[in-house]
Amino acid sequence: MSPAAKKGVLIGGALVMVAIVTAAVVMLTGGGSTAASSDAEPASTAAGPSDPASAARAYLLALAGKDAEAAAKATDAVPGAAVVLQDALATLRPTQLTAKLGTVGAPQGDKATAAYTMTWSLGAGRTWTYSGNLDLVQAQGTWRVHWASSALHPKLEAGQRLTIASSDVPAVVDRDGKPLVVSGNGGLKLADDKAFPLLRSALTGHGQASQAFAVERVDSSGKPLETLFGNPEGDHKPATTGLSVATQAAAQAAVDGYRGKAVLVALQPSTGDLLAVAQNGSVTNAASAFSGQYAPGSTFKIVTATAALEAGLVTPDSSVPCPLTDRIGTRTLSNEGFDLGTTTVHKAFAKSCNTTFARLASQLPADGLAKAATQFGLNADFGIEGLSTELGRVDPAANADEQVEDGIGQGKVQVSPMGAAVMAATAASGRAVVPRLWEDGTKVNTGYHPPSASVLSALRGMMREVVTGGTATGLSRSGTVFGKTGTAQFGDGAEAHGWFVGYRGDLAFAVFLEGANDSKPAVSLGAKFLGEL
Repeated sequence: MSPAAKKGVLIGGALVMVAIVTAAVVMLTGGGSTAASSDAEPASTAAGPSDPASAARAYLLALAGKDAEAAAKATDAVPGAAVVLQDALATLRPTQLTAKLGTVGAPQGDKATAAYTMTWSLGAGRTWTYSGNLDLVQAQGTWRVHWASSALHPKLEAGQRLTIASSDVPAVVDRDGKPLVVSGNGGLKLADDKAFPLLRSALTGHGQASQAFAVERVDSSGKPLETLFGNPEGDHKPATTGLSVATQAAAQAAVDGYRGKAVLVALQPSTGDLLAVAQNGSVTNAASAFSGQYAPGSTFKIVTATAALEAGLVTPDSSVPCPLTDRIGTRTLSNEGFDLGTTTVHKAFAKSCNTTFARLASQLPADGLAKAATQFGLNADFGIEGLSTELGRVDPAANADEQVEDGIGQGKVQVSPMGAAVMAATAASGRAVVPRLWEDGTKVNTGYHPPSASVLSALRGMMREVVTGGTATGLSRSGTVFGKTGTAQFGDGAEAHGWFVGYRGDLAFAVFLEGANDSKPAVSLGAKFLGEL
C-alpha cells in the first residue's frame, strides 16, 4: 500500500473525505447521502469492495451518515449488525457522527485490519471520541467488515449495548448530604415540594444547573458495566446548606399539629446555621418567621435579667418582691393570678413574675434594656443570602412608663421569631451568632457582642429552672432544656401571643403562636418538636 493509501481519512456530515483507493473527493451531507466524482460511486450502490480499505471506508461512511442498514450491508453479518447499529443510533441520537479511517494493514491472506476513530456529537458540550480497529475478511473476491460489536466500540462485547444515563442530580444538599434541590432537563427544582416551603427561592436561587449524562456499556439485562463517556454524577459539586431535613420535618410536624397560627425557627448556636423554619397553613404573613415584628412578652425577661445583673442591681439569689400587683410610676402591673411575696430573682424568673421584672426595669438607665437587647442580637442587622430578615427593634425608652412596659416585653419592644431564636442561640453559645444559610453567605451589616461569661452563666441557671420548676415544666421530659416562656398582649390588649424560646445542646429554637393567649401551647409544641428529633 502506498504512503498515500495509509493516510488518515475523515468521514462525516459536512466534512471532506479523501478516499483511500479512488482518491475521489466525497462530501457526506447531514442526511447520510453521498456525492462523488465520476470514478467513485455512492457506498450504498457500489459493487462489493475489492480491497480492505474500500470495505472499511464503505462501512464507516455509512455509519457516519447514520445509515445503519447500509453500514450493516458492509459487514459479513447483515441482520445482526443492523440490530446493534440501529439500536445505538436510536439510543444515542447523535446530532452528528464523524468517522476517521486510520492505517489499513496489509492483507494477510483473506484477513486484514483497519484503525478507525469515531466522534459522536451528543449535544452541547458533549463530544465523544474514541478509537478502535475493524477486522476485515475476504470471501469470493469481496472484502467486508467482519462483524463484531467492537466494530461499534472497542469495548463492546456480544450481547452488550450502549445506553445513555441521564438523570436529575443534586444541586443543593442539606448538612447531611440529603438533596434539597435537583437539576435536570427541566432546570432546577425542589427535591421535595413539601420541604422548606419558606425557603424555595433561596434554595433554587443558589443551585447550579447540571445534569448527569453518561454513555454506558450495559449487559443484556441492562445492568451498567462501565461508563464510557461523561459523568453519571453530574458536572458540578452540589452546594451545601446548613439546613437539616430531619430538623425541618420535626418542626413542620409540630406546627402542622397546632390548630392556630404557629411558627418555629431553629438555629445551631455553634455555627449560626439555620436548621429549620416552619409555619403552618394558618399563618397569613409569609414573612412572619423571618421579619414579622411582635411583642416578645416575658421571653424578654432574658434581656431584663441580663441588664439587671450587669448593672449590679441583683444576683440570682437576691431577695426581691413579687406581689400580685404593683404600681410603678403611672403603670399598674399584675401577675397572672399569683403572688410570691418576697422571693429570689431566679424563682421570680422561673415563675415569670411581671411585678419583679417591671420594678427592676424601672431602676435601669433609659438605655439599659436597649444595650442588653443588643448583646443578644436583637438590634443586629445581617444580610443573609437568599433571605430578608429583621431580628427586632429595641430602642432606649422614651420615658419611665415605657421603660417599665419594655421590661416585661410589652411597650415598644419588637422581636421576630428569627430574632428570638438568635437570642436563645446567644445565651446557649456565649458568642455573637451570625445566622446563615450558606457558609460565608451572610454579611454582617451591624454586629454585636454577647454578655459576659459570668452573666450568661447566671442566666443559664435561671433558664434551666424555668423548665425544671417554672412555667415550662411541660418540657422537663425533653432532655436538658433551657428557656423562657412569654405571653404578650397586642392590639387592644384583648388577645395575646404565646412564646417559648430556648435551647437544648447545640439546638436553639423559638416557638411563636399568634393569638394563642397563653404560653402553655408553645411549651407543648416545643416538646413535640424535640420529641420528633
